Amino acid sequence: MIYDALSHLCALVGLAAFCYKLPELLRRRGDPALWALETYFLCSGLSFLIDLNWLRDDVSRLFGYPNLTTLMTQAAVVVLTAAQQVVLVHWSRPPERAAVLARRRVLAFSAALAVLVVLFFVVEPYRQTASAEGTLLRNMQDPGYAGYLLLYITVCAVGQVGAVRLSYRYARIARRTWLRAGMWTVTAGASLILVYCAIRYTQIAGTQLGHDMSAWEPAYWLAGSVGALLQVFGWTVPSWGPALSGRLRGYRSYLRLRPLWWAMYEAVPAIALEPPPGRPLDLLPPADLDYRLHRRVIEILDGYHALGPHLPRGAEQGSPADEARLLRAALDARAGDPAAAPPSLPAAPPPPAERRGDSGDFAQEVAWLSEVARAFARLPANLPAASRAAAAQAAAPQGNDHS
Repeated sequence: MIYDALSHLCALVGLAAFCYKLPELLRRRGDPALWALETYFLCSGLSFLIDLNWLRDDVSRLFGYPNLTTLMTQAAVVVLTAAQQVVLVHWSRPPERAAVLARRRVLAFSAALAVLVVLFFVVEPYRQTASAEGTLLRNMQDPGYAGYLLLYITVCAVGQVGAVRLSYRYARIARRTWLRAGMWTVTAGASLILVYCAIRYTQIAGTQLGHDMSAWEPAYWLAGSVGALLQVFGWTVPSWGPALSGRLRGYRSYLRLRPLWWAMYEAVPAIALEPPPGRPLDLLPPADLDYRLHRRVIEILDGYHALGPHLPRGAEQGSPADEARLLRAALDARAGDPAAAPPSLPAAPPPPAERRGDSGDFAQEVAWLSEVARAFARLPANLPAASRAAAAQAAAPQGNDHS
């Protein structure tokens, strides 16, 4: 059950990664590293897909050779191992040197694959249909097939040792955060696949010595499948990670502005370009998050303008907490509380840019308003008179009028 679930997930993830990067490949057809990366994704997905229990028998019948999917899966793994090496070489070496090293690796893995294909048919492994989990273990009792499998595992192990070495080195020099995270993840995935190889070596030795090694199968499949998933994640995360972190950052800001925006909207409904959803629903991330965040900032600033007559004139920018108290007092005043308006200061025009934190930088504007909104959310719905007076006194201009 777990094996089937992991196999389906790995097939889906590998093919999804291939489709995700395909448009980029069509735009950058001259990039050898991208071609190698797409080869890696395709072979990763196919290596799991064609060996799924509900599909493998049909594939074998199509070619007239039982358990042929075992060879097809292993061939795909050898190809993806070579492709992974090519990607890392091109990413970590100058172009001229990378081309030479990549060519050598492709030739070496091609030769290894040719030997494996010939040996598979020479050894003539068990020709009765078996499950994907049981085929290799059943054939392992045959010394000839055990030798073939040792060669296959060694090819994989050599490739993954190279992947660990190159991805570890590249992770240490990568400057982009998500690229560095991706390379560390590839390193972790390759390390798990080396564990997969070590388990298989142990199974081969134990089986040849007459021991029942079936209890090791779950660890073998788990290490291989999780390692493959980590590697696909590591190869793709530099592409989608920055967009994801940007969206999460925007959503966090969108939620932080919520208390202040709602208070402004309830006081001045005209600031909203569109009626908002109900309060629980507006916690959900909108599809057009960037647009909604910009609208939320603009509408808060429009609320500032509407509250201008209730804000002290010439007040200097204070802390976010001071600003929040002033806004709370202004909202109370607009709501009709006669004690809310600061009596000793004349009415204010719309707040100047330096008071709002408006430097022309949208990110800084969001950061300032988020701090104000956080302080605002901590205030009671109606400020006590003493707090309103303190807010007005704190905002009063010192020595001259800043109007």
